[in-house]
Amino acid sequence: MKGTISPQLEELSRDVIQAFDNLNGVHPGSRPAHAKGLLLSGEFTPSPGGRRLSRAPHLQRDSTPVTVRFSDFAGVPNIPDNHDNASPRGCAIRFNLAEHVHTDIVAHSVDGFPARTAEEFLEFLRAVYASGSGASKPSPLQVFLDTHPAALRFVQAPKPMPESFATERYFSVSAYRFISPEGVTRFGRYRVRPAGEPEYLSIADTRAATPDFLFDEMRRRLERGSVAMRIMIQLAGEGDVTDDSTVQWPEDREQVEFGTLQLNAFVPENQTAQRKIIFDPIPRVDGIEASADPLLEPRASVYLMSGRRRRLAAEPAGAGR
Repeated sequence: MKGTISPQLEELSRDVIQAFDNLNGVHPGSRPAHAKGLLLSGEFTPSPGGRRLSRAPHLQRDSTPVTVRFSDFAGVPNIPDNHDNASPRGCAIRFNLAEHVHTDIVAHSVDGFPARTAEEFLEFLRAVYASGSGASKPSPLQVFLDTHPAALRFVQAPKPMPESFATERYFSVSAYRFISPEGVTRFGRYRVRPAGEPEYLSIADTRAATPDFLFDEMRRRLERGSVAMRIMIQLAGEGDVTDDSTVQWPEDREQVEFGTLQLNAFVPENQTAQRKIIFDPIPRVDGIEASADPLLEPRASVYLMSGRRRRLAAEPAGAGR
């Protein structure tokens, strides 16, 4: 991540991190959200459609090493995988282009976001915190949801329990501008999909699941072989909004296959590696550019600030994952 941030953005970023800390508590060495995760390594192979869509270096090579983090949502490192606050799941992908040179995808398992701006998201987090037991009726959260339909849609969106991190679908929050080798530009959003159809547990099986079943399942899956996933780009149509994360595009919009992932191993010293890696929602690579979505700069700032805090923390005792 490059450059400096304004005092206003720095203050906003600190406020967002503090809001998460208020909700989840402070867990040194962990992320304030998506604290429980695992880090895998593998390879990305571009598809012909991806090569035509963008001139970015990982689309014009035969393959690129990747580091992928799957995670539960809450900022609690020991949250049970089947807890309501463990969703949406996260999927972050780093394309390792050269030493200290990379570009990332950050996605989660709900198509959308509860707020258009970081200020509005902060208001949402504060409303959640103020709506615990003993809160007045209607609660601050209910008041917020009554006046913010996008947040209500996000809260009410179905969040079924996946059978595996590898059988879930993931969506980028923001749109991006893809520039082809000929200079043609298209806006699109990432979608990370299983190699087959998405697979979910029944309500009964979700309730009966063990606290770490997604992590244990991924270990067993890798023992049997590599994990395959597909990266798609949903392209914006004429007149589609490209700077508002709360606006979803119609499902009939064209989708282009960007490429495939083959994940084959856990990253060594997994917890330490997770503490060190800081994903960036802004591409910062030729051929893929940020849209005008006002969430992008604040999200990048929050990730960087929380990542620096995480790196300074002592290794948690007994860390195993």
